[in-house]
Amino acid sequence: MDKTERQITKIAREAAKLTLQTMRAEGVGTAEFDFIHLVRHQPGITQAEIREALKIDKGAAARRTASLEAKGYLIRRENPEDGRSQLLYATEKAEELKNSKVSIETTFYEWLLEELPEADQLEFCRILNTLYQRSKHQSRAGFPDVAARIAEKGTVNP
Repeated sequence: MDKTERQITKIAREAAKLTLQTMRAEGVGTAEFDFIHLVRHQPGITQAEIREALKIDKGAAARRTASLEAKGYLIRRENPEDGRSQLLYATEKAEELKNSKVSIETTFYEWLLEELPEADQLEFCRILNTLYQRSKHQSRAGFPDVAARIAEKGTVNP
């Protein structure tokens, strides 16, 4: 039985809704933000590599690239190793967008905690950090312990 009732997921989903609402007002949707995020973390990536990473078709990748370039979030440069492809890089505007997303999320989480007494906020953040570190460690290891528990239960049921 899930004692958390998936409330961590539900809170994160509400933060994501606010972020998406705000980002859309700036003219960037979820799929475009994912695209920008990938390019920011892998400067010089090609559209073919993006298609593979994001599991999108050639047309969608080309349209997103063109749209994000027109909006000033990406730039293309010639690929010196392959004249048929271009390398994609994030612009300063893309970095500012990332900072904007972080700011929106930070504001939401600050608002969420503000009614708790200071001692409760500190204890919650301490416990949350413990859980985050455990999650991060398991993820970096490839989820061996969690995968074993899923296997013990057999097929994954909703």
